[in-house]
Amino acid sequence: MKDKLRAKIIEVCDKKIVAKGPSVGLSFYAFFANKNNDPALLMEAATWWIETHQLDHFEKAIKIKGMVQ
Repeated sequence: MKDKLRAKIIEVCDKKIVAKGPSVGLSFYAFFANKNNDPALLMEAATWWIETHQLDHFEKAIKIKGMVQ
């Protein structure tokens, strides 16, 4: 996983946890704007989430943060 994606995942997870608490769930789409302005990074996140780890559509932010740290 590229450092850019890892940093983005941690940043988004931290924001979600602060805003909604440790039980908040998210999908890999949470790491991207509603625009497809970085398709390579989106595919990297999707591959990591779906193919590599076979995660459910929604997972706990705290779990995802722990996986990338």
